[in-house]
Amino acid sequence: MMDVQSAPTLPRLNEPAPQFTAVTTRGPKSLADYTGDGKWVLLFSHPADFTPVCTTEFIEFARLTPEFEHRGVQLIGLSIDSVPAHLAWIRDIEETFRVQVGFPVIADLDTKVARQYGMLHPGASTTATVRAVFVVDPKGILRAMLYYPLTTGRPMAELLRLIDALQTTDAHGVSTPACWRPGEPVVVPAPSTAQALAEEEVRREHYDYRRWYLRLKPAV
Repeated sequence: MMDVQSAPTLPRLNEPAPQFTAVTTRGPKSLADYTGDGKWVLLFSHPADFTPVCTTEFIEFARLTPEFEHRGVQLIGLSIDSVPAHLAWIRDIEETFRVQVGFPVIADLDTKVARQYGMLHPGASTTATVRAVFVVDPKGILRAMLYYPLTTGRPMAELLRLIDALQTTDAHGVSTPACWRPGEPVVVPAPSTAQALAEEEVRREHYDYRRWYLRLKPAV
């Protein structure tokens, strides 16, 4: 059983994301470099360079970089490998698979950022970061966290869907139902008082009304 003292400290949703300045493949970078510029950030860790599953993920992140950029999202990778190892691996990916890795990759040799974000899980590995994903909004607030085991590559389509959902809910004050995709109906917030409930009852025709606590409306 993992010793309590070695358990990772995890950041918490809807609180400021841990700030960092780190060495990367594109020079020193800080989280504030991007959130201060109005961008969303998707920070993701991978177990190690020159490993098979991580390589497939980097290929897909590179291939889909324009999709993330279209949503105003900056990708930042991380592992506890060195900058030379990152650069050699990235060059090999680009030469072998003909994709351009345009995002910075943190060389977290001292594990400072990994520990801030709870990326080190001794039960999974004593030497590598797990496959973690953190979504930070332009205000520097941590909005989502996802963890995957070392053996399982992440679904890039789901990460894009997650960004779309967060940006839609922020812009329109709605929620998104299970399996939602852009263009599909969204969830209207449920009334929180008896008066609000009574007022909403007379507006049923404006919604796809399932129950008073579940009302959908066309995509926004």
